[in-house]
Amino acid sequence: MAEMTSTMASAQGLLRFWLDEMGPKGWYSGGEDIDRACRDAAGALWEDAAAGGLGLWLTDPRGALAYVVLTDQMPRNIHRGGALAFATDAQARAAARGAILRGWDLAIEGPARQFFYLPFVHAENPGDQDWAVDLFAARMPQDIDQLLHARAHRQVIARFGRFPGRNAARGLADTPDEADWLAQGGYGAEVRRLRSEVAGA
Repeated sequence: MAEMTSTMASAQGLLRFWLDEMGPKGWYSGGEDIDRACRDAAGALWEDAAAGGLGLWLTDPRGALAYVVLTDQMPRNIHRGGALAFATDAQARAAARGAILRGWDLAIEGPARQFFYLPFVHAENPGDQDWAVDLFAARMPQDIDQLLHARAHRQVIARFGRFPGRNAARGLADTPDEADWLAQGGYGAEVRRLRSEVAGA
């Protein structure tokens, strides 16, 4: 019982850090200060999750949300620019999928709900990309910007089958098409094109 209480307290602590202390400004801005804060707050927890621990977090909606944030969002800050940034993506997808199938995502209000869907936005799999777009459209229809970003990610995967922006971190060479796309602005340009299309529709 003491172990479960301690484990769930750490899950709630992570959510306080990410949802309350960081908030949308920290979620989307990045930068060394944000990355350092994430390393300090969650580095050890992320290592536990990467080693297969923290399964007790996956027993209720908020615990599952904390686990998904830890395995999907945190490594992108803690390990920015390196392959470890994506090392727990599969764990995040599995946890998010289980939570969504239980309807736990619908128990989370406001923008925090998006974190159950972002592991599929980050997936290099067309089926997961389709699901991400469908989830945002059906379960967060008011968040037009997140839906747009989900669609932009899906377009990148449809074109390349992977995210070229990750190639350097993974030690992979760009294809000529990828190199040209990156030189033309990469993902940022993709979003701008899609936003222009939506505005002109």
